[in-house]
Amino acid sequence: MAHTQDPAVLSRIKLLLVDDEDRFRTTLAKRLAEKGVAADAAASGIDALKIVKQHPVDVIVLDIKMPEMDGIETLRQVKKMDPEIEIILLTGHANIESAVEGMRLGAFDYLMKPCDIEQLIEKIVSAWETRTARQEKAMKNGIRKKMAHWQKHWSRSS
Repeated sequence: MAHTQDPAVLSRIKLLLVDDEDRFRTTLAKRLAEKGVAADAAASGIDALKIVKQHPVDVIVLDIKMPEMDGIETLRQVKKMDPEIEIILLTGHANIESAVEGMRLGAFDYLMKPCDIEQLIEKIVSAWETRTARQEKAMKNGIRKKMAHWQKHWSRSS
């Protein structure tokens, strides 16, 4: 596991913050940037889906309670578009049931708002490492299958 304060790791994470509260979203983005984590931001689930369609995203920090499309529905839609994106749910409302439902639907983890910035960064890095390890494993498995295929092909032709 990488150290959570490693600037080389923090700068590689493609993060998306999704929260309908402008002040919270901009303050959180600024605090994360001060720690070395750059983030795109969306004010709604609908905006988040547009960003996910247009840009690669590794990790999403997603508020559960939002108007129009709530965080749980946004989570469902993101996972349909790209099941590899890791999602950390935030709730400012003591709504553990929604957080548990989100975990069941594939969220990486959840935190209560307001959350400690260091704890959030730790979760973001952990989510990114999980995604990266899964991608590397899939790539290695793909390479192994191709090598096995070519080894069979070469052994028949010799």
